[in-house]
Amino acid sequence: MGRIAYEYLHNKKVDCEWLDIAGLGLPLCDADACYSEPAARKLNAAVKSADGILVAAPVYNYDVSAAAKNMIELTGSSWEDKIVGFLCAAGGMSSYMSVMAYANSLMLDFRCVIIPRFVYATGQAFKDDELSDAKVMERIKQVADDLVRFTAALRS
Repeated sequence: MGRIAYEYLHNKKVDCEWLDIAGLGLPLCDADACYSEPAARKLNAAVKSADGILVAAPVYNYDVSAAAKNMIELTGSSWEDKIVGFLCAAGGMSSYMSVMAYANSLMLDFRCVIIPRFVYATGQAFKDDELSDAKVMERIKQVADDLVRFTAALRS
């Protein structure tokens, strides 16, 4: 879902970057030496330089993945005043509101503006690891457009 949003924004000539934390080799946050690790510094710089961020994350056990939480811990105040949207995938509908604890943390700790529309897709939206649901595809585009709209409005 994140790749779809990125390609959509890129095709619309929006200045955007793709960052996949799975390939960075991020350390676990230990509130000490982790911040000086090259991968953590790269992530921190990317978050700090962004005006808006779409977080594409899986949901496990009724919560956003631990890797996504670790991302906030490693980057901390770099999230201040960012516009943030969410694209979440989960096994079933029961975790629909699971992104709210993550969003609340970003709002309260770093004064992020959270896009009120987010995408939540279950396994039924995918076929052979590819998104096959046209409605979910359209919602991804709406959230991407909202990110651009919110960012432009709040940065002007």
